[in-house]
Formats: sequence, structure tokens, C-alpha cells
Amino acid sequence: MNEQQESQPRVRVAVVFGGRNSEHAVSLMGAGSVLSAIDRSKYDVVPIGISPDGRWVLATDDQRFEIEGEELPSVDPAGTALALPSGGGPLVALDAGTIPASLGQVDVVFPMLHGPFGEDGTIQGLLEMAGVSYVGSGVLASAVGMDKAYMKALLASAGLPVGPYVVVRDRDWRLDRDRVLKDVEALGMPVFVKPSRAGSSQGITRVDDVQDLERAVELAREHDPKVLVEAAIEGREIECAVLEWPGDEPPRASLPGEVLVEESHEFFDFSAKYIGSDMALSVPADIPEAVAEELRAMAVRAFEALGCEGLSRVDFFYTPTGHLILNEINTMPGFTAMSVAPQLWAATGLSYAELVDHLIQLALHRPVGLR
Repeated sequence: MNEQQESQPRVRVAVVFGGRNSEHAVSLMGAGSVLSAIDRSKYDVVPIGISPDGRWVLATDDQRFEIEGEELPSVDPAGTALALPSGGGPLVALDAGTIPASLGQVDVVFPMLHGPFGEDGTIQGLLEMAGVSYVGSGVLASAVGMDKAYMKALLASAGLPVGPYVVVRDRDWRLDRDRVLKDVEALGMPVFVKPSRAGSSQGITRVDDVQDLERAVELAREHDPKVLVEAAIEGREIECAVLEWPGDEPPRASLPGEVLVEESHEFFDFSAKYIGSDMALSVPADIPEAVAEELRAMAVRAFEALGCEGLSRVDFFYTPTGHLILNEINTMPGFTAMSVAPQLWAATGLSYAELVDHLIQLALHRPVGLR
């Protein structure tokens, strides 16, 4: 590094984590990995936590980010409160009874947030209005990607294969429950009942008997009044990550990987993902080369159909008859170093630290606003 480079100010990155939803702890786990991997000689890093009650606070690197036993990490709301100004100006600390102290220019925000009030276009809209650059997809792609019902409708309209499903809206469930249950029963058993706007396998139930449907819907409604019921698809779960590339280069797809879950879990649930060591990822997936190439092409098509930016993970089922069914796309996938999307890119030749750097650089060179 020459003297001129040394004199240039480092890019200031605000890593935002936590949030007001059931994926609060998952967000912290990803943020801990990002904070450990980010190049501190290249970036000046500001960790910012959003507490479960919605307060933005200045955090530190020694915040607990990992699950200990079954105790989930959480942002301490007692930290220094923050205000995010417009136009990418100084981030301001708001200590009670003192003059606000500038925390300097924020060049880019890395929103390591999952679920509602973070991954769903809300923080993206806030940052767009403030004129601040940020990592990941914009408002529309984030919102559509978060709502599985609209996601599936959009993917199907783009000619991508999705499985049968029924949307259970709040008003219909309250006023016309018998009709809703009949629509769901027509899918056949088993089905998967899940919140339409949640992630990390929160609130999901596999239902094998129609007698258990109401209870499963009520569980999903604890997370979201809008519920999605999907017909179970027999097949292997194959996942692929898609990454935006600089300039006019098209997005690129990773090698596909197969998720292998121990038989003690009915599906790839929260416990298998984050608490136990009950899942493994086989990369590349043991599927025919032609199928792998078709899957990668479909993943890129899904990414572009939603207008995604940055990174996404696209999940498929590969059926015994050799068909690919697109299950969902995740615009801000789990992002610990051992999460699926980073593992897929590591196997494809991009390390976790390189992936973090790539995403920040994409955000820095992308205009804020309509594009």
C-alpha cells in the first residue's frame, strides 16, 4: 500500500442487525460472521443493533452473536441510541442529556436483517429515502421475496415451475373458515403450513392429517395473519445461490448443493438449521450435469424475475421423475460462514471474506433511487 492509499479515508460500513421479528437471533448470528470476516484495514465498521422493541443502538464487536446452548442472542436496548440522517450524512449518537456526537460519514449499510421489518423492503425504503447505499435487493424485490404468496405468483408468471399452494388470508380465515379448509384439503395430504411473510423455518408445520390443519394454521398465524399452505412435494432439496456481478455482467449462479437433514427432523426446520448439527450440505449436489445446469439457469431467471440485487438463495425440489420445482427465493439468506449460500459460494471458489467484500463493493457502485 502506497502513501496516497494510506491517506485515503477508509470506506465506512454500518452493519445493521437484530430487528423486531422472530428472526432476531438469526440476524445476530449472521452479523457476527460478517463482523469477523470484514477487512478492517479496508473498511471502518460501525455495528448497529435494532432491539426487539425497535430501538436502534450503537453496538460493539463483543456483543454476543452466537447461540449458547438453546439461549438465543439479542440486542441490548440499553445501548447508545442512534439516528440515521438523510443524504448519507453523519450517523448521530443520541446520548440522553448530551450534545449528539457525530459518528462520521456512513458510505454503505450492510443490512444483516431477516424477516419482516428488515428483509421485506422496509429498511430498504428507509435507506432509499435517506439516500444511503446498501447491500442487497431493493424495495420491490425484497418485499416480493418476503411474501411467499406474491413470490410464487410472480415466479409462475415468469414461466418457472412452482408447486400447488393455497393462500389463507386473515379475513377469509375468520369469516369463511370451512371454505378455506376445503380448498386446503383439495391439495391432498401431507401439506406444509407456513407464515407467508417469515423465514428461518419459523411457524412451519407439516400436516399429515386434515384434523391437524386448524392448529397448524393458528400456529403460523402467530407469526403472520397471512398463511401459505403448500402441497408436499416428493423430492430432494437442492439449493443454489445467485450473485450479482459488477457492470453489465449477468448474475452468476453457484454450484448447486443438496441439503441433507437427519431423519429426526420432518423437514429442514429451525432446530436443524441453527441449534443442532443435524444437517449437512453436499456440494456439488449429486445430480446429472444437465440437471445442474438447468437448475443454475432457473435460479438466475428467478433472481432476474424479481429484480434482485446483491445475493439470493434459490431453493428447488428435484423429483424422482427428474423434474425441478422451484420452492422459493430468499433475498437475504442466512449469512453465517456455515450458512448454505456462503458454503455454496465457497465451493464455487469465492471465500466468505471475498463474498462480504464483493457485496459491499456492489453496493458502493450502485446508485440509490430508481435504477
